Amino acid sequence: MTSQESGSQSRDRQRREPPLGRFDELKFAKPADRAPRTSLAQRVGSWDWRWILAVLLLVVVLLLVLRQPLANWLWPQTRAERLHERAARALVEGRLTAADGTGARELYSAALALDPDRADARAGLDRVGQAALARARTAISRREFAQAHEALQLAEELTVPRAQVDALREQLRRNEAASVGIGELLKGAAAARAVGKLEGSDGALPLYQRVLELEPDNTQALEGREDTLSDLLQQARSRLGAGDLAGASVVVRRVQQADAGHVELPDALAALGRAAENKRRQADRELRRGQMARALENYGAALLVNPEDTEALNGVQAVATAHARRSERHAADYRFSEAEAELRQARSIAGTSAAQNPAIAQAQEHLARARQSQRRSSTAAPTASQRMRVAQLLADATQAQARGDLLTPPGDSAFDKLRAARAIAPQDPRVHAASARLVPAATQCFNDALRANRLVRAGGCLDARRALEGETATVRENRRELARRWLALGDQRLGAGELQGAQAALDAARALDPATEGLAAFAERLRIALLAPAGQGRQ
Repeated sequence: MTSQESGSQSRDRQRREPPLGRFDELKFAKPADRAPRTSLAQRVGSWDWRWILAVLLLVVVLLLVLRQPLANWLWPQTRAERLHERAARALVEGRLTAADGTGARELYSAALALDPDRADARAGLDRVGQAALARARTAISRREFAQAHEALQLAEELTVPRAQVDALREQLRRNEAASVGIGELLKGAAAARAVGKLEGSDGALPLYQRVLELEPDNTQALEGREDTLSDLLQQARSRLGAGDLAGASVVVRRVQQADAGHVELPDALAALGRAAENKRRQADRELRRGQMARALENYGAALLVNPEDTEALNGVQAVATAHARRSERHAADYRFSEAEAELRQARSIAGTSAAQNPAIAQAQEHLARARQSQRRSSTAAPTASQRMRVAQLLADATQAQARGDLLTPPGDSAFDKLRAARAIAPQDPRVHAASARLVPAATQCFNDALRANRLVRAGGCLDARRALEGETATVRENRRELARRWLALGDQRLGAGELQGAQAALDAARALDPATEGLAAFAERLRIALLAPAGQGRQ
């Protein structure tokens, strides 16, 4: 290479590479305020592994314990679906029904109770009914007649088409008749009637009935049953003559159940009706004379003959009213133990109609007012310091009401302050005036809570109203409305599979008003749902 070419290459490198200067003159920036970095291993090493393990173990335990409640909360329909799956397995395994709730029938019914619109649960019950029919056919072919009767009963309860059930029942009847000694049954029935043994497991009537179940046209059995029923009606007439209306009624109803077309039955029913009317008139006279125990007994005897006897039912309520009036008289004399006893008796006699009996409600209000009156009369006049304390409590109540603290916080609410003032000076006009001012606020509190569906708060507001103004008709109506709301909430909880919430709502509704419409039906749905074991996944 020539010197000229070498110089040319040297000039090219100088153009491409800028001069850097001396190496020891280079300066590198270093942040002064940045904290030294810590590696991940250093940070993990600083942790206490015992605490980490304890937290992990607690999380695992909580997941195991709360797995089912969390699943029910996150996916409310899974319970109904699990019940449906378990019912299907029970059906495949031949467990059509079981008293412990693990049968296909009970599981499908529980799923249907949780969600009445589940078409698959209804279809499942239909399949159980058809399986019961198949089991009955097999039992008949094997001459297992008791099992066949049970299977047919199950099919009938599951509303299997009537024609299918009747056909199998007729086949069962023929097979049983062929295997049972009809002649022996007839001889046994005749012998039992000859010695006066008309009823009971080996009495004449059940034996004749058994023959007629197997051979409906058996003449000897038909005639024997007619004669036996005539003997029973003669017994009923003898009991009527002795004044035993209850015993006569039982016998006549038994005859009517066995053969509603018996020729002597109309006369027996007419005689029974006349005796019941006499009992009712006697009860009316005894009630007017104040003989309430005997009146109640005779009204009850009349109702044994006809449970729908309106006059007798009204008579029973009149007896309850008489006890309520007695309670009022005892309360007016400050005889509270006697007043409470009479009030309990009135409620017991009225039964489910107690909530609709105005005399009972009035007696309860009268008793409460009498107690308040006695407390006022027995309370000494408040001292000067007590009057000052009452004034302060009423001022605090007014401030709490202005803040909106009607029921809460405990001890500082308007209601608590007023209650404390009332305990010191129940007769103080200022206390009465404050109570009157608080009633509209309690009413508004109840209405607002009900609109917002805050049922627990609504109950608290209602309790405050009851304490302020007593058990008035408005308070009773509000209590019924709140009970209906609790029942509606319970229906929602049941539909979501939240059985504990549904039970709590049912208890709240029942405590407020046991006569709430639909309460019994909802309680039955919940009972069916609770019968089915919850289960855990697939079994």
